[in-house]
Amino acid sequence: MDAFFASVEQRDNPVLRNRPVVVGGNPDSRGVVAAASYEARQFGIHSAMPCSQAYRKCPQATFVKPRFEAYREVSQQIHAIFSQYSDLIEPLSLDEAYLDVTENKVNNPSATHIAETIRQQIKQQTQLTASAGVSYNKFLAKIASDINKPNGIKVVLPEEGEAFVAKLAIGQFYGIGQATEKKMRALDIENGAQLKEKSLDFLIKNFGKSGSFFYKIARGIDERVVNNTRIRKSLGSETTFSMDILNRDELLKYLSQLVKEVSEDLLKKKLKGKTVTLKVKFDDFVQVTRSKTIERKINDYDTIYSLCKMLLTKTDAGQRKVRLLGVSLSSFEDLSDENGLEKKPMQQLELDLSHTLK
Repeated sequence: MDAFFASVEQRDNPVLRNRPVVVGGNPDSRGVVAAASYEARQFGIHSAMPCSQAYRKCPQATFVKPRFEAYREVSQQIHAIFSQYSDLIEPLSLDEAYLDVTENKVNNPSATHIAETIRQQIKQQTQLTASAGVSYNKFLAKIASDINKPNGIKVVLPEEGEAFVAKLAIGQFYGIGQATEKKMRALDIENGAQLKEKSLDFLIKNFGKSGSFFYKIARGIDERVVNNTRIRKSLGSETTFSMDILNRDELLKYLSQLVKEVSEDLLKKKLKGKTVTLKVKFDDFVQVTRSKTIERKINDYDTIYSLCKMLLTKTDAGQRKVRLLGVSLSSFEDLSDENGLEKKPMQQLELDLSHTLK
């Protein structure tokens, strides 16, 4: 979808149409931008930017609080449209999903035609625009979906895959984050063509297991299938404080509340995990994480809180002001498996609009 959260707000409030809209916290809050309309993006505003910085870039922008129930409702409408064409749907977020339409419910051999039909239906039913990427694998479809945004479509045919990747800047590669991009540039890898020049041994030596993936995608190869049974990898909660906190006892109170939220959610979802991770962001925006993996699987408040307290002592919290705290649990096991029941993967509720054709 195109600027999903902001587009929903503009649809539901005509006053916001054709205006810069920022979905997130108040401009004088410690919150961050969840989404920005295309009008706001012209001022350099983007997701995860502090709202205070967004305000400085565009004081005339309208800041609105997120309405996640409204976004989920639209997401369900979109998912229902997807389901008319294929059961092979792999959600990525509320507004993104891969569809494998190699074999589809409408017996249409053209993935491009299906993608266009889906975009039209989304527009008719939600009054929102969507962009799509059509290709023979997930990597290419994902990148293609961003090429002609907003309200566009890009098709990458099998014979065009390698040439398409060769022209891409490394920063455009889906799955390559800022740290990896920086490392690649230090190794004189600026684009897909230069990535392709590197040997498999070189890439594995410098990027570990990811090296094999980079070697393949540089050649337009991605063997991952569209998976409609995505398993949740972690569950957590975090909070950004209205004012930076130095007092350790006060931090522990917030930590206790976060652990309570996480443990209750784990019990509700019948999950247990083995790895506890604590995230701390200081007032200078430097962020650290500390993790502890234990042998037994847990989901209770007492154990998680005890581990988090220990992990907190391994940071500078209490000596440096803290802006954000976060707690998460990973290395999951579904509790239904312990009762002799069939173990079912967690279904992720969030959606993408990239369409693949194998």
